[in-house]
Amino acid sequence: MQSHEIDPELNGLALAEAESKYPEYAGRALRVVARPLLKGFAWQVEWDGPAPSGQEAWEFQNTAIRAYKRMANISD
Repeated sequence: MQSHEIDPELNGLALAEAESKYPEYAGRALRVVARPLLKGFAWQVEWDGPAPSGQEAWEFQNTAIRAYKRMANISD
């Protein structure tokens, strides 16, 4: 399985974009990661401590992942 290299600079920019929309999660997200699956990748945010729950946390994660993929020119 081919791995996906995450660009640390784009990672930081993507998290900053998500944090600007959801400031309650500022500093809690560590990075966007792409975990290999049989086909493709599972995109997630790694958290400092337990992952928060609720719709806002889900929206934060989606915003960060979409921002990273947009900046890195990755399409599904």
